[in-house]
Amino acid sequence: MQPIGLRPLGQNWQMCGIFGYIGLKPASPILIAGLKRLEYRGYDSAGICLLENSELLNCKSPGKIANLESKILNEKLSGATLGIGHTRWATHGEPTEANAHPHFDCKKEIAVVHNGIIENYQALKSFLIENGHKFISQTDTEVIAHLIEKFYPHTTTRDNSSELATENDNASFGVGVNNHENNLEKAVLKTVEVLEGTFGLAIICKKEQKIIAVKKGSPLVLGIGDKEIFVASDAAALINHTKRVIYLEDYEMAILTIDGFAVKKFDGTMIEKEIQELKWSVEEIEKVGFEHFMLKEIFEQPKAIENTLRGRLSNNGVKLSFNFDHSFIKRIIILACGTSYYSGLIGKYIIERITGIPVEVDYASEFKYRNPLVNDSDLAIVISQSGETADTLGALKTAKAKGAKTIGIVNVVGSTIAREVDAGIYLHAGPEIGVASTKAFTCQITALILLSIYLQQNKEDCFIDLNFLNQLQALPSQLQEVLGQSEKIKNIAQIIKTSTNALYLGRGTNYPVALEGALKLKEISYIHAEGYPAAEMKHGPIALIDENMPVIFLATKDETYEKILSNMQEVKARKGKIFAIVNYGDELARKLADEVIEVPPASDLLSPIINVVPLQLLAYYVATAKGINVDRPRNLAKSVTVE
Repeated sequence: MQPIGLRPLGQNWQMCGIFGYIGLKPASPILIAGLKRLEYRGYDSAGICLLENSELLNCKSPGKIANLESKILNEKLSGATLGIGHTRWATHGEPTEANAHPHFDCKKEIAVVHNGIIENYQALKSFLIENGHKFISQTDTEVIAHLIEKFYPHTTTRDNSSELATENDNASFGVGVNNHENNLEKAVLKTVEVLEGTFGLAIICKKEQKIIAVKKGSPLVLGIGDKEIFVASDAAALINHTKRVIYLEDYEMAILTIDGFAVKKFDGTMIEKEIQELKWSVEEIEKVGFEHFMLKEIFEQPKAIENTLRGRLSNNGVKLSFNFDHSFIKRIIILACGTSYYSGLIGKYIIERITGIPVEVDYASEFKYRNPLVNDSDLAIVISQSGETADTLGALKTAKAKGAKTIGIVNVVGSTIAREVDAGIYLHAGPEIGVASTKAFTCQITALILLSIYLQQNKEDCFIDLNFLNQLQALPSQLQEVLGQSEKIKNIAQIIKTSTNALYLGRGTNYPVALEGALKLKEISYIHAEGYPAAEMKHGPIALIDENMPVIFLATKDETYEKILSNMQEVKARKGKIFAIVNYGDELARKLADEVIEVPPASDLLSPIINVVPLQLLAYYVATAKGINVDRPRNLAKSVTVE
């Protein structure tokens, strides 16, 4: 991806969390603080392992990190200066202490923390059990520790019957060899040869004063401090310690010691890595007076959109830098998941209206499994806040393999998708900590608008609508007006909080806004909600409407306005509770609705950015009225990095 305006800065993506430390300070409190920085990503258990005096000391606990912290204090773990930690999101096995990371080999000489999924773990586990290895967890991760044990040299006779050994295995790991400084890294390299799937790993061994970090498909970043080195799955966890970072690429292994670090490819080739500077501040990843990250990020949207527009918008059009000629484009395919998919649906309206190029929008999770018809006249736009969404990354690779040029719209600079695409647009929205995406959504739509204008302005018959550009520049101030109504929205939330179902209805560009509004209510308040095109209400959903059903209408003025009013009358006739997003001074809609939230008027291509903000606030206040922690909704993680 060709960065527009900034160089790679930081990353922000994971479900599970990895944090490791080697230095001169006691590792335990550093590991706990690092894991706390990662807990917003979603987790169900946590653990750490320390290395001191050639012994591994570990502590694990299901539940919150506070449980782990209390347990550590009770067990009075040592002042060891080397250790690894992990927050786990269960994929294999329930959230129990036994299934929590780190995981160990039979002798508890090797400890492993792992993000990702080992797809062939069942076959590996069966083979290892046949060769005498004992397992204590239900996880896929534990096979990694046992494989490293198998390939690590021991003074006793090693099992030479392994079908996993390579022809050079005995030469590399001769019987009785136990004093080589690089034994662990060699054993790790042999282990990754037989692993199928994705993994970010941090590994320690009681015989060696080092941490091995390994990446394939699951992000890892090194933090370079003064006589100390960190490894984490998210740069946000490093901000308190250092802003000097190194991003590992797939098929790379880092060896961290008190004297420094080295990075190798899986084939053993040494690599020189660039140290980059994080631009985020500690304040950006703190709540700074807000009760929740989600609320903070909702209120950050005016500034976030300013940042997305900055340096890219002028009276003459849009400035973007792509490294390929886009005149070839006959069709655009947008690939995304979740909230990003809904921004892509809005993007379809925007791109087709502005450029005349036909657009398809696909769930990334389905795209590669239907053998899509793609060729070299297609442009694939992949959208992902984190730049690490596994399904979206898979769809990107499928599109590229079939000849399409690719553009990424991502927030996290330096992320995998950002590196894989041909070109792209960084959102510069700042770190998004809340699990429910808010500012990334509005910035994604803004970026799609910029892209549409850019694609159109290079045509011979190009017409730049200066009024539209002025409206685009006015968006931040308009969003500030909407945010000023938060108390009114909070009061409306009190009415909705006892509901068990809700309908969100919109038309045109506001139909995807209805989908997004319903998703927000579902994921953080646990109220079942569905979004529909308003005209489709008559084809089934109208049967659900009664006096207990809240119906939220997107009823701002555009070419579908009269039709929306008719739909509102149909709901009113069936005694549904109507809550409507309307433009200032709309008396017709006010007469039909039980409650209205007024927003500034805007072009129908811009109105989704304005209209979604009240729905974000509504979901937030409904959830908090129910006593739910919106930053950690049940069963959800910030970014889905496994398929």
